Amino acid sequence: MSDSRVLPANFGPLREADANARLTGPCGDTMEFWLRIENERVVQATFTTDGCDHSLVCGAVAARLAGGKLVRDAAAIVKADVLDAVGNLPEEFHHCALLAVDALKAALSSFCTTRCTDATASDCQARRAKPQAAGRKPSQEELDQEQQELDSRMALIRHKIIVLSGKGGVGKSTVAVNLAVSLMLAGKRVGLLDVDIHGPSVPRMLGLEGVPVHAEDGKMLPVSLGGLRVMSIGFLLREQDDAVIWRGPMKMGVIKQFLKDVLWGELDYLVVDAPPGTGDEPLSVCQLIPNADGAVVVATPQEVVLAAVRRSITFCRQLHMPILGVIENMSGFACPHCGNITEVFRRGGGEQMANEMGVPFLGGIPIDPAIGVACDTGEPYVSAHAASGAAEAFRRIVHPLLELSGPRETAETG
Repeated sequence: MSDSRVLPANFGPLREADANARLTGPCGDTMEFWLRIENERVVQATFTTDGCDHSLVCGAVAARLAGGKLVRDAAAIVKADVLDAVGNLPEEFHHCALLAVDALKAALSSFCTTRCTDATASDCQARRAKPQAAGRKPSQEELDQEQQELDSRMALIRHKIIVLSGKGGVGKSTVAVNLAVSLMLAGKRVGLLDVDIHGPSVPRMLGLEGVPVHAEDGKMLPVSLGGLRVMSIGFLLREQDDAVIWRGPMKMGVIKQFLKDVLWGELDYLVVDAPPGTGDEPLSVCQLIPNADGAVVVATPQEVVLAAVRRSITFCRQLHMPILGVIENMSGFACPHCGNITEVFRRGGGEQMANEMGVPFLGGIPIDPAIGVACDTGEPYVSAHAASGAAEAFRRIVHPLLELSGPRETAETG
C-alpha cells in the first residue's frame, strides 16, 4: 500500500507472517493485518491502513488486544472491546472499530483455514459467535522481559533529560527543541522524544512534517536531522490536524514503545519533551526512566504560571526525580534593532521562585520575534540565529547540562 504507516503499538508488516488479510470498509478505508502465531498464540500483530486517524487508532488497539492471546481468544474480540479501549470515539467513526475487528478476524480465519486442526478451527468459530471480554493481563515474566528490553535500550543513552512545565503556553517545546539542537551543536549525539500525544509540535518546529517513519527488524528508526534523532507521534498521523483520542493506558503503552522499541542507538543525551501539567505522559516518562538525570522546568515570569510550575517541582520530588533547574522563558523582550531588553512581563519571577523552592536557576530567555518565525518555518532558532542574544542565552543554559557526570543510579541499582 502506498500510504501505509508504521504504528507505535505494532510495527510492520512482518517479514514472515503466519496469517494475513486485507479488507476495505464501507467508507473506502483499507486495513491489512499480519499475524505471527506460535503454538496457536498470536505472538505479534501488526497492520497498515490508508484510512483516517480513527482507523489508525482502532487498528492499533485491535492489534494490541490480540497480542499474546490464543487464536480462539483473539477471534472473540468484538467492536465493543475496541471502542472501550479507545474511549470517546465519536459515533460517526465507530465503523473504523468494526473494520479493525473484521480485518483482524479475517487474518485469524486465514490461519485457521491453513494451519489449525479441525477441532481448533471449530472452536475458533464458536468463540467468534460468543463474545468474551478482551484484554489479557501480561504475565510477570512478560513484564520482566519488557523491562529488561527497556533498560537495555536506555543503557545506551548516557543522559536523559525531561523538559516539563506546569502550564501550557510557556514555550516548553520551543525550549526543548533548542536545548536539543544546542547540545547537538556542542558536538553531542542527541535524541529528542516528543511525548505530547495530543499536541505534538516537534515535527513542525524542525521542518520534519510529513517525513515517514521506517522500521528495521520490527523496530522503529528515529527520524534524523543532521546529528539529531527525533521521534514523535506527529510522524504517525495521516494529517497534522488529526486528533489522537486515547486514554491513559494507551498513552503509557505508546511512550513505553517509543523508549523501548525505537532504535535510538548510543546517545550522549535524550531530551524528552513532555506535555504541560502532571498527567499521564510526564508520569509515564518518570516511571519508565527512573534513573533519568532530571527535569528542566520551563516557566514564564507571571505568577499565575509560577504557581503551576511549583506544582511541577513538587511532582518531581514526589517521584524522586531530580530538578536540573528552572528556565524563565519570555524573560523580557529583546529589541531586534538596538538589543535593549523591555520587560513585557515581570522579569525575575522564575529565578525568585527557583530560589524559594531550593532548585537551580538555569537562566532566562528573552522574547525574540525570530523565535516564533523559526518555529513556524521549521528552522531551529539557535542554529539560524546563532549570533542573537536569545541563542547566547540557550548556550549559557546548556553549559551545566554539558557538565553532567555519569548516569544517575536508582536506589535499586545504586
